[in-house]
Amino acid sequence: MRELGEHYAEGRLDAGEYEERTAAAYAAHTSEDLTPLFADLPRHEEQATVALPPPLAAFPAPKPSYDVAAPYGREPETGLPYSQRHKVIAGVLQLVFPFGVGRFYTGHVGIGLAQLLLSPIGIGVVWAFIDGILMLVGRSVDRAGRPLRP
Repeated sequence: MRELGEHYAEGRLDAGEYEERTAAAYAAHTSEDLTPLFADLPRHEEQATVALPPPLAAFPAPKPSYDVAAPYGREPETGLPYSQRHKVIAGVLQLVFPFGVGRFYTGHVGIGLAQLLLSPIGIGVVWAFIDGILMLVGRSVDRAGRPLRP
C-alpha cells in the first residue's frame, strides 16, 4: 500500500488506477497476488524483509528446575530420593510419645503396633525410647525404603 501511494504521489497512477490497485492489494492473499499490480510500474530494489525467529526445534529443551523423581532431594551418600517424612519429627515423636507414634509416622505400622501393645508392660516404652534415639542419630527410612529427610 505504501509503494502504491508513492507511485500515485509521483504521478504514475491516476486516482482511478490507484483506487483499483489498492482494492486489489487489500483483496490479495499472497505476495504472488501483488505482482500484477506492479507489472507496469518501476519497483524499488530494496524490499523489506522480516527476519523469522528460528524454529522451536532449534532451542534446547528446558531442564527441570528439580528432579521430578526426587522432589525433596537426594541423599548424598547413596543418591536415593529423600522421603517426604522428616527424621527429626519421627525421632521426637518416638521420644515424647513412646508408644510407637514415630513408627506410625514413618509408615512402619507393624513395629508401631508392637511397641503400642508392649507398652503396658514397659518393654514397648523402652523399645520405643531407644528406637527414637536411633532414629535421630542413625539412618532412618520410611516404609518404601527412602531415607528420611534431615
